[in-house]
Amino acid sequence: MRWYDKLEEGLLALLLAGMTVLTFVQVVARYVFNYSFVWAMELTGVLFAWLIFVGMSYGVRVGAHIGIDVITRRLGQGTARVVGIVAAALCFVYACILAYGGWNLMTRIKEVGILMQDLPIEQWIPRVVLPVGFALLALRFLHIFWRLATGQSAHLLGDEAEDALKMQDELSESQP
Repeated sequence: MRWYDKLEEGLLALLLAGMTVLTFVQVVARYVFNYSFVWAMELTGVLFAWLIFVGMSYGVRVGAHIGIDVITRRLGQGTARVVGIVAAALCFVYACILAYGGWNLMTRIKEVGILMQDLPIEQWIPRVVLPVGFALLALRFLHIFWRLATGQSAHLLGDEAEDALKMQDELSESQP
């Protein structure tokens, strides 16, 4: 999965950089040259949508999504693992349902053949992100499910307190 992780990070960095550059150019054009690119706002919105839907998968990988683990922390390790496996399976099914729904929506929009408002491309093209984003999310949950089921991992969620303590230790080690 390392190649996939690097590809995902690279795509997110590219999308964020593209949004930043496009917005900067638009602001400079508007306030310095009194000119505006009509399509810039719509393209920024498309890039942002891609950033969000690809970012969902990344958030699951790094444990950045909000989760409530007050109950699972009180369970024994074996029971907590079973609960994690069930939760990962349910999340996988949910992501698959949304990927399927996104595919259906995208294909229906493709059948209609409507162009975007300011860009000369059909609306279904940027909406490919719906099935792709949820398929990537499903892949992440499947990976978590596998790691929990095989005993390679004990948690579905990240541990914010543990991460904060680890970060504090790293900062204190780097300071003289």
